[in-house]
Amino acid sequence: MGYYRLPFEQYFINTSEDFNHKGTVTYPINYTAVEYSTTALERLLGIGHEVNYEIHFEEERNVIQLNFQRTVGFSDWVANVGEFAVKYYDSIKFEDQQLQLRVHRGWGDMYLTIKREIRKQWYLMHQDHPDAETEIIGWSLGSGQAILCAQDLSFNYGIKPHLFTFGSVRPFKCVRENADLMKRYLASLCSECWNFADVNDIITYMPPFRGFEMINRVNVGTGFRRSIFRLVNPWRYHTGYDDPAQYTGFTDDSSRNEI
Repeated sequence: MGYYRLPFEQYFINTSEDFNHKGTVTYPINYTAVEYSTTALERLLGIGHEVNYEIHFEEERNVIQLNFQRTVGFSDWVANVGEFAVKYYDSIKFEDQQLQLRVHRGWGDMYLTIKREIRKQWYLMHQDHPDAETEIIGWSLGSGQAILCAQDLSFNYGIKPHLFTFGSVRPFKCVRENADLMKRYLASLCSECWNFADVNDIITYMPPFRGFEMINRVNVGTGFRRSIFRLVNPWRYHTGYDDPAQYTGFTDDSSRNEI
């Protein structure tokens, strides 16, 4: 059978391990945990971080799928909030111009820890299933890892993955000199990209500084009725992405269109 997209809410249910207990997970996600420290002081004090990912092949849909876990525990919050500094990430050629990629330091360090293992596992699966599509999924902290992974696999292997994130953060940083070029580059990475964000989900504005970018933000949930009272309630507006009604305007029969 050819590739087809699942209903959007199902990706959230799957990658969040049915956080709200409103659905049924279609594939059991067993995350691999990788521990790391980012500084000599952290290593000296025994302070560590952890990044969690999962990769599998689904024969029915002919797809290699990668999932990245949400924020879990104190060390993830340190990476989210305590490491807002911009990190120089890579320098690439795009449209015959040199483009310097800058990212949120906490999420950049996190993905750099696992990128070689991600590449290796994806490549081996791709060798076994060369016609398979690639899906990359994440919620919250996992969305930042998913976006960085999409850039990594697209740049190094020339693929155009299907990217689905929920309550997405904004990992890439533009500067005035490369803002337009950066936006065009990010828009070129995926065959389809849906970064679903409730306008009252405060996480989707992180980091809260000018220049940080999200690829193709798609507003869902409470639409355009943003208020400070809703923004300070992430337990409601950051966790409601398993409601199928909010995706009605974005799907017809396309969730089962074959490629």
